[in-house]
Amino acid sequence: MSSAIKLKLLGQSIWYDNVERRLIQDGSLKAMIERREVYGVTSNPSIFEKAIAQSQDYDDDLQTMSWAGMDAIEMFYKLAIQDIQDVADLFQPYYEASGGEDGFVSLEVNPNLAHDTAGTVDEVMWLWREVNRPNLMVKIPATQAGLPAISKCIAAGVNVNVTLIFSRKRYRAVMDAYLAGLEQRLESGNDIAGIASVASFFVSRLETKADELLRAVIGAGGEDAETAEKLLGKIAVDNTRLAYRDYQQTFQSDRYLRLAKAGGQRQRPLWASTSTKDKAYSDIKYVSELVAENTVNTIPPRTLAAFLDHGDPKIRIEEDLAQAEMDFELLAGLGISMDAVTQALEDEGVQKFADSFNLLLESIESRRTGFRAGLGHLAEGIAAKVDTFRADDTIARMHRNDPTIWTQTKPGQEEIQKRLGWLNLPKESQGLVDDLSAFVDDCRQAGLKQVLLLGMGGSSLAPETMSLILGNKPDGMDLAILDSTIPAQVRQADDWVDYRQTLFIVASKSGTTSETLALFQYFWAESEKHLGEERGDHFIAITDPGSSLVELGETHGFRRVFTANPNVGGRYSALTHFGMVPAALMGLDLQELLDQAERTARQCSRSSDLELNLGALLGIFIGMGALEGKDKLTLLADQELAPLGAWLEQLVAESSGKEGTGIVPIADEPQVALNNYGDDRLFVYLRCSGEQDEFVSNLVNKGHQAIVLRVPDTSSLAAVFYRWELAVAVACSLIGVNAFDQPDVQDNKQRTKQKIADYLENKQLKESEALWARDDGKVFGMPFAGLDACENLPEIINAFIAQSKPGDYIAVNAYVPRDETTERELTHLRKQILLKTGRATTLGFGPRFLHSTGQLHKGGANNGLFIQITQDDQEDLDIPGKNYSFGILARAQAQGDLEALLARGRRVIRIHFPAGARLDFELG
Repeated sequence: MSSAIKLKLLGQSIWYDNVERRLIQDGSLKAMIERREVYGVTSNPSIFEKAIAQSQDYDDDLQTMSWAGMDAIEMFYKLAIQDIQDVADLFQPYYEASGGEDGFVSLEVNPNLAHDTAGTVDEVMWLWREVNRPNLMVKIPATQAGLPAISKCIAAGVNVNVTLIFSRKRYRAVMDAYLAGLEQRLESGNDIAGIASVASFFVSRLETKADELLRAVIGAGGEDAETAEKLLGKIAVDNTRLAYRDYQQTFQSDRYLRLAKAGGQRQRPLWASTSTKDKAYSDIKYVSELVAENTVNTIPPRTLAAFLDHGDPKIRIEEDLAQAEMDFELLAGLGISMDAVTQALEDEGVQKFADSFNLLLESIESRRTGFRAGLGHLAEGIAAKVDTFRADDTIARMHRNDPTIWTQTKPGQEEIQKRLGWLNLPKESQGLVDDLSAFVDDCRQAGLKQVLLLGMGGSSLAPETMSLILGNKPDGMDLAILDSTIPAQVRQADDWVDYRQTLFIVASKSGTTSETLALFQYFWAESEKHLGEERGDHFIAITDPGSSLVELGETHGFRRVFTANPNVGGRYSALTHFGMVPAALMGLDLQELLDQAERTARQCSRSSDLELNLGALLGIFIGMGALEGKDKLTLLADQELAPLGAWLEQLVAESSGKEGTGIVPIADEPQVALNNYGDDRLFVYLRCSGEQDEFVSNLVNKGHQAIVLRVPDTSSLAAVFYRWELAVAVACSLIGVNAFDQPDVQDNKQRTKQKIADYLENKQLKESEALWARDDGKVFGMPFAGLDACENLPEIINAFIAQSKPGDYIAVNAYVPRDETTERELTHLRKQILLKTGRATTLGFGPRFLHSTGQLHKGGANNGLFIQITQDDQEDLDIPGKNYSFGILARAQAQGDLEALLARGRRVIRIHFPAGARLDFELG
């Protein structure tokens, strides 16, 4: 039996003298409650000062509250009340089971009100209403001004923890104030049953003060020194024992017994300040020596750990009371006045809490200023928009599937109502965990060790991101993604595959994605060579219910066909089967991922207290920035989070880029000197290790709008997915677009289909005529002045990008193999363009970007310049069952993309290289 339970059996409850959000969120406090180590919690300004000012646990909330325009004291109470509510909810079951004896959590009034009766009463009543928990106790200091406040608050039906009691005289006055409050309430015709109170009698601080005075007497020598020596380390325990006798006398009196008949409870003594300050004494002295029936000992963390380790509680509270009385007579004989000592301690205690409270507010104000600095001139507009969202109940309406947040058109509203299923995925997908665990076990038993996912856009980007950030776990399978029709990449994937050990995922929401089906046909045919009739066991499908892929999987004997929630669009599908099946196969802990996402979903559902909704505030920042012309959302990330860029590109671009507007995501852009960044930028830094703290700080100092989103560790990736999904939905509502359709994607598909049809008829792919041709390449697309004078490709590119103007961005769209070499070469091109023009740049590899940023390119604002890069294939691959190859398909997609851009009046050129040519751009 633990020492805490032994103590409880003797009649004393341990309350934990500590509140930290970390303990609430990681389950530590809940575990302590379940182990019956603590039966309540107390807090004070010093505890909150340490918890908030000396940790980063509260930074997310401090950040959003700063953005929402709250001041420091509002921010403190918002944080404190949230913590107290959360702790009260943890103790609620025990509070009810104990009949209201234990399970309380205490919150102190502003210590600057310690000498203001009316101000204290007002604040107590406000805190009681705001926290709104029956197991709350509001702490009132036992000052002269606090005594009438105690009576008034008890009479009002509030549970009160009276704090900062040092003397027995003041303790008796506190008990009198409590009983007076009960009497007043009873006289007014109200029930007094269920009203709880404790009186916090401080212990070790008195010992420290008394010992200090006694040591001065000892140091002076003489006949009093021996007496003083005997009194060292005794005064605090003596004082507390005699105070307990005062308690017994008061609550055995006729006055109390009359109240007890009406249901009035005894005000329990609570021993406070029970940590040992002097190392010469036992580290659990003020626990072991003060065990008493119907009392509370509020114990700080270190003392509690020591007591749980070696405490052996026995009731000693009534031992040597006569000696305790004599000790105080001896103390007075030494010229030490207990009245003076306890009054000094009260004054110091009030001042200490006030100092801690004021230091806390200063710390919050400093951080508030820092967080708002990143908003720049957008700060006031964002705060106003938060008020509008709150008044319009926007977030709650979103969770009620209200499509008018995004559009007033009936067709658009019907589409939206079929696409908001992602809001509930963190909870809904919990139901997938057991099934997917069993499926993975089955795959392992079948000897499968590799997974090749064939998919595009929303079907592949979340799994790719999870793979690159979280990696394959020791008991998981190796995952590779193939989202390209470039022959060299198909061949590379084929070389990686061990057919006997590989599971192929055919992922397509519609079931008709041309690239995915072509890749399936290739690997289905190849697998027959290695696996024969067993090949079906090596394929699974992920699709929507009723799609043609369901039938294909069934007729081909796939190992499994998973059907995902059809009310979730592709770019919002990370937590559906499209993300969860690959995650399970990689060996990731789905329960942990979904638990973190669910916590974030609860936070992102906040509507009335919008100032704590990071997802909504992030969306307001992005949307308000776009409305102010800052539509280049530049994503910065520490190395371990960098792969998020590709997933975010699709989410932002495909959701926002339509109806002639849009937000341009800028991911993985090389960093350059600050003077190269235009004022059309908005920066968001995904921070994990802090690699880019200095760069972001310099951006803010330079006047750019730049915010930091703290990601505690990579294991919270699913939470990041959800937060950004909500943020982008919010941003789209502000810029006035439907976040859940992609009206311009189909045009490119149709043009590609027509190109393939023309090829099948004429055995030749119809392409635009070259505008410029030399030995090192050809240029197609939009004619522009000065073309004829260009002697080489660098001159062509320089002439083209010179057409850009402020507010433009320049996109490099490359239909070439995506590997380290091409990424390095094209990133170098981006850097040169940025340095020459100051324009934001993007890099996309075709055809994958068609399912990502392609919607923005065609449907967004006409502020993009597009450099399309194509190259002859060194080796082509036929698509089984088709009369054309992967190379033809990729070229048709590139040509369709070019023509779709030209049809919309976009500024675009295509640069075509012969096979084997290096993409080595030096612009000079």
